[in-house]
Amino acid sequence: MKSDIPEWDLARVNLSRIQQNRYEVAVLPVGAVEAHNWHLPEGMDVIHSEYVARTACEQAWPKCQSVICLPPVPFGVDPNLMAFPLTIHVSQAALDGYITEIIQSLCKHGIRKIVILNGHGGNNFKPLVRQIQYDTDVHLFVCDWWKVGADIANELFGAGDDHAGALETSVAMEICPHLVEPEKAGDGQVPPFRFEALEKGWVSTSRDFSKLNDHCSVSSDAAASAEKGRQYLSLVCERISNFLVELAQSAIDNSFPMHK
Repeated sequence: MKSDIPEWDLARVNLSRIQQNRYEVAVLPVGAVEAHNWHLPEGMDVIHSEYVARTACEQAWPKCQSVICLPPVPFGVDPNLMAFPLTIHVSQAALDGYITEIIQSLCKHGIRKIVILNGHGGNNFKPLVRQIQYDTDVHLFVCDWWKVGADIANELFGAGDDHAGALETSVAMEICPHLVEPEKAGDGQVPPFRFEALEKGWVSTSRDFSKLNDHCSVSSDAAASAEKGRQYLSLVCERISNFLVELAQSAIDNSFPMHK
């Protein structure tokens, strides 16, 4: 009997094995397809969100045997990057509607704990979480995976690292080095806002990336390395995996997810 079939992977496990398991937690990776400087793949947000989701579920499985990783949703909210060729944009409303129907399917199969493993900063799921909580008895959680190791990110990648900078380049060097062309990278320099309130951060707006520079990057990749990517991913995946195990083993009662 085959033992190498990943029972935590919905796209690869079969019906006979699914019927033998009781899945408590579903993990849905969500990314985007957009420019990432000149040197990183357009699907970077899909690649890294799927990698983190799959790795975390694989690590969690031996401890709880009740997590399932779904295939990734590849497209995200990208209206402010549409000036760059072949960016694919779907509205937040369309994305929410699509994910809501996935949630309804999971709920039909008895899964009421769902984690969106988000890999794109333009996706905003907070209103969806509130609506799902109000409309259903499903508990929806969102994890922006790149924030999970925020306590060490500045040390590894430098303060203020942003889109297509050292963090994403390091991660790409670790998980898909054949798709990285570091010699082509732009410097990631962007002009400041003209308003102090925006620079200080107590007023916010959407950034039109075409007004920042010609290579769709907001940070330098100079501090990037595969070793840093390995170190960061190891920490992030371990933390997410531990959360998935805790979530799977926690009963849904009247106070869930709060302490009694």
